[in-house]
Amino acid sequence: MCEKQEKGKMKVVETIKEMKEMSNRLSFEGKSVGLVPTMGALHEGHLSLVRASVNENDVTIVSIFVNPMQFGQGEDFDQYPRTLQEDMEKLLPLNTDVVFAPAMDIIYPEGFNTHIEVRKLSDKLCGAFRPVHFGGVATVVTKLFNITKPAKAYFGLKDYQQTLIIKKMVKDLNMDVEVITCPTIREKDGLAMSSRNKYLTSEERKDALLINKALTKVKRGIEEGSISTDKASEKLREILCTGSHITDIQYASAYDPETLEEINGKSFVGRSILLAIALKAGKTRLIDNISVNLNR
Repeated sequence: MCEKQEKGKMKVVETIKEMKEMSNRLSFEGKSVGLVPTMGALHEGHLSLVRASVNENDVTIVSIFVNPMQFGQGEDFDQYPRTLQEDMEKLLPLNTDVVFAPAMDIIYPEGFNTHIEVRKLSDKLCGAFRPVHFGGVATVVTKLFNITKPAKAYFGLKDYQQTLIIKKMVKDLNMDVEVITCPTIREKDGLAMSSRNKYLTSEERKDALLINKALTKVKRGIEEGSISTDKASEKLREILCTGSHITDIQYASAYDPETLEEINGKSFVGRSILLAIALKAGKTRLIDNISVNLNR
């Protein structure tokens, strides 16, 4: 067993055996557990999830694991920032109880050969460009749920498709956990917080601001009636294409928030729709989304 590490009242657990023993004990004691699954490199977006969990549960567990299964060939798994010590320093003042930080061979031991896939939702939007991504997410999140046994698990709405897939997985597999979604946290200039933002050059970052600009402008236009939902993609791309460092607009349009199908003229009066964008600024892939209320 790995040596336990403690910092203040926060415990770092590195093995499944110890984490399950702790989870079982907490369950026996009748304590509610909140889980915040992360890949580390924590920013204010992650920390907002931790605060929500601390406010709503007796015990908060933050998992930190860079999951290789959700990275495709040629993606940034090797370059993905790993800042465990800095992450723990950010978590301690928030009254985090446990950091679960297992090594790769702990989560995926030799011979591991199980894969979870949520069909229909996983091959749209980001899934069309990252075909292995959501299967990797679903698999590791299932393992984390089984190991930590949370009553609630917290995810940010910046990764809207991910939250939808995890909710569907929980429902279909009768998992005894409530999935809590929390608002996207943004920088002061409107850029959605992401661990990948640090990859951006100063010029790329300026162009990345076009993402939120496009979303908010088209949202306002739809709500005011000056932009039809059929024109959402055209208007979003019109704004995004003004950025010289926007190298690849993978998707940008209006979608059904339940199925992720592009709207294409369907009536959504009295409902909400999702405006969503994925693109590359330089070589850095960024995503963002915003909800539009059509109760007018």
